[in-house]
Amino acid sequence: MELEVEVDEKDLKSAGAELLKDGRRGLRIHGWVIESRKRSILNSSALQQWEQNLHTSHFPEMIFGESCLVLKHLRSGTKIHFNAFDALAGWKQECLPPVEVPAAANWKFRSKPFQQVILDYDYTFTTPYCGSETVELDSDKDGSGGISGGSSGLHWEDCKEQLDVAALTLREPILFYDEVVLYEDELADNGVSLLTVKVRVMPSSWFLLLRFWLRVDGVLMRLRDTRMHCVFYESANPVILRERCWREGTFQALSANGYPTGSDSYSDPSIISQRLPVIMHQTQKLIIPGNL
Repeated sequence: MELEVEVDEKDLKSAGAELLKDGRRGLRIHGWVIESRKRSILNSSALQQWEQNLHTSHFPEMIFGESCLVLKHLRSGTKIHFNAFDALAGWKQECLPPVEVPAAANWKFRSKPFQQVILDYDYTFTTPYCGSETVELDSDKDGSGGISGGSSGLHWEDCKEQLDVAALTLREPILFYDEVVLYEDELADNGVSLLTVKVRVMPSSWFLLLRFWLRVDGVLMRLRDTRMHCVFYESANPVILRERCWREGTFQALSANGYPTGSDSYSDPSIISQRLPVIMHQTQKLIIPGNL
């Protein structure tokens, strides 16, 4: 469900923000340019290029390969961005074993009635991806320039600070909100595999949620969330807090705890996340230098 946000011009002005022009979706605020791009599904020629680059012929049904979310800090050239290619590169690298499905279901992966299907790869497209970062060393002031290549020189360090949930619930005007789908697969009508990123920008900060959501009907659910929060300080060195939380649980375990096991009870990951045990939790921060 997409949230429609009516932005008040007065709110933008009082926050020192301005919307991007020329049909671009996003805004410029406190030295940041934040932009979302939504494009159509990859065409077959682009997909062939991805096959070569990622050395695989397995892909989700729907890849929005040109869609992305970009947050660029202009003074330092630091760019945090989210895209399907890097996410699938993470899937390929993690290389999880395939989720075993009940033999009775044997799914609808067959194209012929008696064809045996051997799933020898992670068909759920589970990814450890938590975003990409680069440094753009250019004079581009609108956040759309080329990448400097090589190592970003940016370092996320483990920290004890936690995301300020109270600050995120303050009734602040939302200056910009968007949700970008990066890829999606319905697992041959046996569940869902979905990677999305949502961003919202307030006068005091920006906040985003990158979410990988997997439901293999009757078998397993996985939720991998990455949240990032950056407060607009007067300081020239912004700090981005990043919290990663992975949850996973089987339908069998949910049933043992007295929860329903019908897939229709688990269409919204936000509602059921607390029922899934945490298997990984990490908080890190990135201090952005004033100039790199």
